[in-house]
Amino acid sequence: MYINAQFDSGNIDVIDASDVNNIELAIRRDNNSDFYQWFHFSVTGDVGSAATFCITNAGESAYPDGWENYRLCASYDRDTWFRVDTEFDGKSLIWDHELDHSTVWFAYFAPYSWERHQNLIAMCQQDERVRHEVLGNTLDGRPMSLLVIGDETEALNKVWVIGRQHPGESMAEYYIEGLLDALLDYSNPMARKLLEDTAFYIVPNMNPDGSVRGHLRTNAAGVNLNREWAEPTMEASPEVYLVRERMLAEGGDVFLDIHGDEALPYNFVAGCEGNPSYDARHAMLEDVFKESYMAISPDFQDVHGYDKDEPGKANLAIAANWMGEQFKTLSFTIEMPFKDNLDLPDEIEGWSPDRCAKLGADVLYPIAETLIAVADDDEDIDEYDED
Repeated sequence: MYINAQFDSGNIDVIDASDVNNIELAIRRDNNSDFYQWFHFSVTGDVGSAATFCITNAGESAYPDGWENYRLCASYDRDTWFRVDTEFDGKSLIWDHELDHSTVWFAYFAPYSWERHQNLIAMCQQDERVRHEVLGNTLDGRPMSLLVIGDETEALNKVWVIGRQHPGESMAEYYIEGLLDALLDYSNPMARKLLEDTAFYIVPNMNPDGSVRGHLRTNAAGVNLNREWAEPTMEASPEVYLVRERMLAEGGDVFLDIHGDEALPYNFVAGCEGNPSYDARHAMLEDVFKESYMAISPDFQDVHGYDKDEPGKANLAIAANWMGEQFKTLSFTIEMPFKDNLDLPDEIEGWSPDRCAKLGADVLYPIAETLIAVADDDEDIDEYDED
């Protein structure tokens, strides 16, 4: 069998492919980093031939708990991805597969290619309500694209959505694609109402270099961008520096950072409870967002998630924490599973690109409800000041 990973987001090393009953593979580490978990490669052979694959270094990966009850993604057309059962013995990830067609692609999650990213930008910019702006270049020379949607000069509200700081979390860009499709749909009344007084600032891919290189968590320099928001630099983390500068210039009312979680099989948010300035207003906005998201989408829940930071103990180098502290408003990390949503499991596709996109489209409702709460709170403050 022929195994190849020399393509966009490809990642695998072949250790020994001489025995089809035990093809030994290893995931490559991110450049200048110990992080690894993302894989993406193709296998070519005779139709009907079968093999057993073994990723021998899975147990030493960044998040070994992610392999428990994990089913990898596979595709014959690189468009529709189905799930394949795996076994994890604490050291190796093992699975069997028989070829239905000559070539199959395997991946940690359905890849979102750089070509698809460029197509997304091109599609959106054709709408007269959208302006595509290049903020600058990454370390590998790729553009940092910002989509500005709505009338900036007249907007009463500003909403920021960024995704894929961690490049292996490709579900984040599917989520943003779904959000953009809904937001630019003229037949969507929620979108049209929002765009009457709200401007959206959307960065679909915060880490182009890591995405193309097949990294799990870091940029070309091996830097974890979601630990750079306190003091980013153009030398190590230009992606964060460029977006952060624009945020400081524009301000904002809602900030969402879209991610994926390796271990937890649920959709959830992580808030700013540990921020020094966290107060009752911030908690109220978080509750409004979560309750309205649960009301619109059965795929979202607020039972399972990360432990909350102790008051005043938040790491302000993390994007959502920095945004919440800087702008004193709603700022969430949104997490989706690599595995499946156990509340509504799908035996064939697991948590899929389509489900990501639908969850992204549904976020317009909690955004709208949160902006209403922001406006009501500001009005109450103004009335109090007048008294």
